[in-house]
Amino acid sequence: MRDFPSSSLGLEGALLIAHPTLLDPNFRRTVLYLVSHDAEEGALGIVLNRAMDKTVKDLLALPDLGALGAIPVFSGGPVSRDRMTFAVFEWERETQTVVCRLNVDLEEAKELAEEGEAVVRAFVGYAGWSGGQLEAELEQKAWVVQKPDREVLDPESCKRMWAATIRNYGPWFQLLAEAPDDPSLN
Repeated sequence: MRDFPSSSLGLEGALLIAHPTLLDPNFRRTVLYLVSHDAEEGALGIVLNRAMDKTVKDLLALPDLGALGAIPVFSGGPVSRDRMTFAVFEWERETQTVVCRLNVDLEEAKELAEEGEAVVRAFVGYAGWSGGQLEAELEQKAWVVQKPDREVLDPESCKRMWAATIRNYGPWFQLLAEAPDDPSLN
């Protein structure tokens, strides 16, 4: 993964990787995709590496979900945990970036899942920051900011992404990445 350009006016499209010292249980060891960002208005993101071990058909009692029914559901964050939303991720070759559209309606998500050209994911909840809040957390070094690569499109890669990213920051980080989340269970 490459560092996200610091000259960017906003962080929309960046990955937020939780620093090992971030102990908030909502974000400990998470990787978030920042869907929108404005320093004054706030930011919205979704957690990519917290699968709920459920599929869309497990949570939506609707007939004929097709391929959408088999899509795994992720815990997207601590806000609106009573609501499922669909996101579509696409790789843009020209800009070498991952683009995400959040709040895709059910019919479009079904159609895109059937076509298989875009990556459709389901999330329960999201992460939100008020104006200036994310910037304060970044100043406190709570997050490592990176530009996403194509691995973000693979849910299996996302499961390992936090440890794989943190490991790259040196021996101390490598130890933390390999340690169990709860050392008392060791």
